[in-house]
Amino acid sequence: MSDESQSLSRRDILRRLGAVGASALLPGLASSSAQTTPSGPVTPVTITVTHTAIGVIGPAFAGLSYEKAQMANPFFSPQNTDAVGLFRLIGPSLLRIGGNSVDRTTWMENGRGRTSGQVAPSDIDALAGFLSATGWQVLYGVNLAQSTSALAAAEVAYAVQALGSSLYGIEIGNEVDLYHGKYFPSNWSFSDYLALWQSFVAAIRQQSPAVPLTGPVAASNISGYVAPFAQAEGKNVILLSDHYYRGNGQLPTSNIDLLISPDAHIVTQAKAMLAVSQSVDVPYRFAETNSFYNGGAANVSDSYRSALWVIDHLFACASNGAQGLNLHGGGNSGGYTPIGDLNGAVDAARPEFYGVTLFTLAGEGLLQQTIVNTDGLNTTAYAIKAASGALSIIINNKDPTQSLHVTIQLPEPASPAHMIQMTCPSLSATTGVTIQGAAIQPNGAFSPGRATPLQASGSTVACYVGPITAAIIRIGAPSTKPLTIAPAIAVIQRVPLTPVAAEVDRS
Repeated sequence: MSDESQSLSRRDILRRLGAVGASALLPGLASSSAQTTPSGPVTPVTITVTHTAIGVIGPAFAGLSYEKAQMANPFFSPQNTDAVGLFRLIGPSLLRIGGNSVDRTTWMENGRGRTSGQVAPSDIDALAGFLSATGWQVLYGVNLAQSTSALAAAEVAYAVQALGSSLYGIEIGNEVDLYHGKYFPSNWSFSDYLALWQSFVAAIRQQSPAVPLTGPVAASNISGYVAPFAQAEGKNVILLSDHYYRGNGQLPTSNIDLLISPDAHIVTQAKAMLAVSQSVDVPYRFAETNSFYNGGAANVSDSYRSALWVIDHLFACASNGAQGLNLHGGGNSGGYTPIGDLNGAVDAARPEFYGVTLFTLAGEGLLQQTIVNTDGLNTTAYAIKAASGALSIIINNKDPTQSLHVTIQLPEPASPAHMIQMTCPSLSATTGVTIQGAAIQPNGAFSPGRATPLQASGSTVACYVGPITAAIIRIGAPSTKPLTIAPAIAVIQRVPLTPVAAEVDRS
């Protein structure tokens, strides 16, 4: 593998993605030959792309989330070049440090570092070096349930100084709506949480008056925690946060079929979050999310199905007003994590990471409404309009046997068109995923094959998409018409991810 392919970041790849039509879709490679008719059953599908924007894919939309306990091993270090390479491939984005272990981790100003249950200055310094190497920012969590406001204030003050512009904001506690009977008596309520949160904020502000804050870090309790928190503290935070998982990974119903079936619950949850967000004019984010909580479901959350699931999950959040989401992970178990690691050393890019990579390769822009006629197949489609006018159309065919003969109807004439595809031998496979024939190496090296040119005629583009395949169709002609933006997304991205001044893992 060449030195160039090892050093390519997602930004490098996206830069070349934007040059479709004039040169190759992906680094240093020209287009391959045109598609041929696939063998096996083929179903005609029509996708109509409209001018109406229903969401925004903005900077750092697809982020990652890790337990704070991960800071006790060498994962977050600039010397961990494998992790740096993988983060760079899908970034720059937003890392969230939190999870259940945030309320089990205590600030030790004179600590030696790399010690379970503690965080020391050297741990934050290592995180700062990691963020600098990757270009990411961090949403940094501190202990609310089992610490003191003085310790939290001291930790935040050090984080502000050490992280600098890499610090996006501070999160206080984790899944505070589940504290009752766990850290506090069974009658623990929102008013108890708010009083405790405000006491921590007062201490933090004494030492770090300008540090951005987020909240309430709820485990999906929007009416009981997110909404009243927004009304009480919306003017004092830069982001509202909530968590979302499809279900309990320990239940037999959390299986491979459920994972890629349509998920109405995330739509309901996102719409509720959007309503709260709009009521106080503060953006929201699913700061912790993944397939199934309790660490995921083995051979489900780590299978190829997770790669197809995460694409739909990302777009469901985007089309309902989210600023972004953070996929929870870490470790080397058989459950969820986009990146597998053992004691801080990268093990592999898991199937879910491929889905995130494909999503980020589609680029940023306005998410346009699409109308999909799939003849009952488990297929979804999305369209992103870049600032340049280029279109990325993402087709997610989850059917195990049917190829699609897709006809894309565009709102105006456009050409040329090219396609890349994510494939795998089976839905249940935990390895063998490729994007345009290439695997992602543990160090983030990625050398995809040549883009496939597609037939374009006026405002119509035709292509084939195979079974259990996700594809990006990139159309390079600029738009000549303005986009209309649906009223439902009027406040999306009101607070962009810019440098600051200065899960549900229920185990």
